[in-house]
Amino acid sequence: MNRSRRTSTDPIPVVIVGAGPVGVTAATLLGQYGVDCLVLDRWDGVYPQPRAVHLDDEIYRVLVRLGVGEQFAAVSRPTRGLQLTDRNHRAFAVFDRAGDHGRHGHPRANLFDQPELEHLLRTNLKDQTTVGLRENVEVTDVAQDGQGRVRVDFTDRLTGEHESVLATHVLGCDGANSVVRTAIGSTMEDLEFEQRWLVIDVASKVELDQWEGVHQVCDPQRAATYMRIGDSRYRWEFRLLEGETAADFDSIEALRPLIGPWLEGIPCDKLELVRVAEYTFRAQLADRWRDRNVFLLGDAAHLTPPFIGQGLCAGVRDSMNLSWKIAGVLSGDLPDSVLDTYEVERKPHARALIKLAKLIGVSMTQGGRAGDMLRRAIAPRLHWIPGLRDRLLDSETPPLRRSALVEGRGLRKSLNGRLCPNALLADDIRYDDVTRAGFVIVTGVPLSPQQQALLAGRGTEVLEVQPDSPLYNWLADGNAAAALVRPDLTVLRAGRDVAGLCAAAPRFLVT
Repeated sequence: MNRSRRTSTDPIPVVIVGAGPVGVTAATLLGQYGVDCLVLDRWDGVYPQPRAVHLDDEIYRVLVRLGVGEQFAAVSRPTRGLQLTDRNHRAFAVFDRAGDHGRHGHPRANLFDQPELEHLLRTNLKDQTTVGLRENVEVTDVAQDGQGRVRVDFTDRLTGEHESVLATHVLGCDGANSVVRTAIGSTMEDLEFEQRWLVIDVASKVELDQWEGVHQVCDPQRAATYMRIGDSRYRWEFRLLEGETAADFDSIEALRPLIGPWLEGIPCDKLELVRVAEYTFRAQLADRWRDRNVFLLGDAAHLTPPFIGQGLCAGVRDSMNLSWKIAGVLSGDLPDSVLDTYEVERKPHARALIKLAKLIGVSMTQGGRAGDMLRRAIAPRLHWIPGLRDRLLDSETPPLRRSALVEGRGLRKSLNGRLCPNALLADDIRYDDVTRAGFVIVTGVPLSPQQQALLAGRGTEVLEVQPDSPLYNWLADGNAAAALVRPDLTVLRAGRDVAGLCAAAPRFLVT
């Protein structure tokens, strides 16, 4: 993008606090636009303990854009789906997605080890020449001077030296205990969900011979989850009873009464306990995601119960939504006002997924004996409802709400606010293979030379699709002749007024 040259005395355009998946994703995307960034992180290297284990095909698509798609495929496992069992581990409902590929060309549910993913992202970040990473520093304060500059104070954890850096924008990707959130006076809204769970990670070269999907034990006394997350890595989660702590389960022998049903006689010496930890699953949402030039992303802005595997995904969506807007503002292509759309778009979306995670969590883990009976009666029959099985296995998330960068939805099938699918255009060629990270007009009708010239001058690509092709049918299903797709793959506007769509394309030049 066209950017003015920065002198050594100018503020750094973007400082990112936190080098977890959300922060490194934001830094990589900004680096791909040529934006100078500095990432500050308190750890020396990747935090070694596994945490998140799931991402969907939308986020897989983002990983491909970042440049780690093939590497992620080598360290992840598509999951078969979801199996509901009773307290005796008898399956009473199975939602199988074996072999499924979603609208984005990737498996719709993927399991992985978070440190492995973070290593890929950190290694890949080195390719971004405009991005610097400073490790082993503790950010202590973030303050704005009212002149469009942000001072970030931090301490070198090795030397104890106190330092500061000036930035134009600061992204708080520093987790649930965010210093950045505190600095801007934002507080977490409690969405009324709290459960204590034991999280267990085990490594073993012995095959457990279990169904290769997520096992959800629907037991209101001891709800549990099991999944295989790698060739030799396994994850269990158990709801803790009153008075129990992780210290009660600090060895494989102590865990045996819990994980034994999946082990089928495998001796303890064949299992390595990687980690056992207590987590309190919460549902929370920051009341403010922005104060002038400071933004909150990821767990700093929202905490999602894990029952639909969307915690990490939500944070990556934050980075995808905000990075191109900041890049456009810094280049002068977009007005500062587009940054107002970040919270407008992302906060309702995050709230909707938190509510869904709460609903799923309560329906699977609560209700006592009556809830048990209801689950056993209803769940096995869900696939009889037309289209419901596909909806249960579908990874599509809600459309973004109306903003200055998403036109109102109007008709129920409107494409506005939805993601443009990464559809096949020819053999092994998809939408993402032929487009860059800018605006795109996807059209089923030819554009005039004048329209093409207008779009070229604004940096908007044109993708003309053929009748009966997947993208042509996608347009038709949305009652549209064309769609204006944003750099984050969201449809800004779709419809039959092709001239109006061309006129709506903003200037956004990608080099």
